[in-house]
Amino acid sequence: MLNKINLIEYFEKGIKSDTELKIGTEHEKFVLNKFTLKPLSYEEKNGIRDIFSSLIELGWKPIYEGKDNSIVGLMNGQQNISLEPAGQFELSGQPMKNIHQTCDEITSHLNQMKQVSRKHNFIMLGMGVEPTLDLKDFSWMPKERYSIMREYMPSVGKNGLDMMQRTCSTQVNLDYSSEQDMIKKFRVLLSLESIGTAIFANSPFVSETVSDFKSLRSVYWMNTDNHRTGIIPFVFNDNFNFEAYVDYVLDVPMYFIKRNDTYINVAGCSFRQFMEGKLDQLPKDRATYDDWKNHLTTLFPQVRLKQYLELRSMDACSWDEICGQPAFWTGLLYDKDCLDEVSNITGEWTHEDRLHLYKNVPQYGLATSFKNGKVLDIAKLLLKISQRGLKNRQFLSKSGYDERKYLENIEINLEKNLSPADMLIDKYYHQWGKSIKPIYEENIF
Repeated sequence: MLNKINLIEYFEKGIKSDTELKIGTEHEKFVLNKFTLKPLSYEEKNGIRDIFSSLIELGWKPIYEGKDNSIVGLMNGQQNISLEPAGQFELSGQPMKNIHQTCDEITSHLNQMKQVSRKHNFIMLGMGVEPTLDLKDFSWMPKERYSIMREYMPSVGKNGLDMMQRTCSTQVNLDYSSEQDMIKKFRVLLSLESIGTAIFANSPFVSETVSDFKSLRSVYWMNTDNHRTGIIPFVFNDNFNFEAYVDYVLDVPMYFIKRNDTYINVAGCSFRQFMEGKLDQLPKDRATYDDWKNHLTTLFPQVRLKQYLELRSMDACSWDEICGQPAFWTGLLYDKDCLDEVSNITGEWTHEDRLHLYKNVPQYGLATSFKNGKVLDIAKLLLKISQRGLKNRQFLSKSGYDERKYLENIEINLEKNLSPADMLIDKYYHQWGKSIKPIYEENIF
């Protein structure tokens, strides 16, 4: 029978040696009809199912689900393509040793998708929120967990369905070498998650016009479900450790339990109740290790602990920034001196400081007031630290350059005091004649 010690051990098994630390990147994109600019449904001609079939012909293996054996994902070695609620494609990349490998993987995947797009007439857009479409324009994918979440979301937040269907993000996964290393990195990431939101803000539009926000995606997440999102302040408690995170997870309401390829709706019940045999739906059943791992995927704080740390605060971006996103965090966290430096900087911040950033950065971005300056000032400082960390790692590409190469576009942006969202807004007013249509030519992969 599963017990609390087993749950703690799950996270302990994620500990890696300093020489084994890897980088994982997960990035999402909207897949739209090339001619209508509408999202693809699953079953239509040249829709999601047909795209999957073409990728299977190129060597990907199908992942099936449901009574009708719908293909809901693909795998190729340690890479996975998963299907988000409205047909967004997510590549969960293989854990890599360096950013050169990560960027090669991203580039190879996008080029393969572009190859398939010529057959099926679709485009791919990397943005935090689809800029012209409303909820009614999106269809639902045939994954049972999404049906349960779709029913539950409106009861716990006003933007849960917007989050599911209208958003895309980039997530960066980083390893820890001990429980203490996990705590240090977790706190740094939670302190800086909003700075990452500001640097990579890329969702300023809604329904064909400029919104009030630089990262509208972040606003949707704020209004999704406070039980499972946000900046989880207990991570900064003196007694925080693996066990404390387990206690948090145990009391977050579940969505579902999976039994014999069937998803059972248990929305609102806690995992702690499940372990105690108090589920009305399955009164004699007990939680398994797989149940625990499934439950962990339904928690969505800005930084999430699995057997690695997953940063979740960044909008999806286009070619110019997509490799820079994992590079930025790798430079900060994977060089000891740089990690110590950012830990010392953020160690002086209070919960009120972090909450101020979390609430205000989505609207004001790099211009958000903070301490005696702006978030822009912190972003520029962190960029220099990250560059130093990447230089110290001394991983060279085949052409002889180090990982700092992937921060060049970010450096250019910050020298101009701009995020991707700021640049898009400027184009909207000064180049595109207050039209968003050019985005489907200039900003696609």
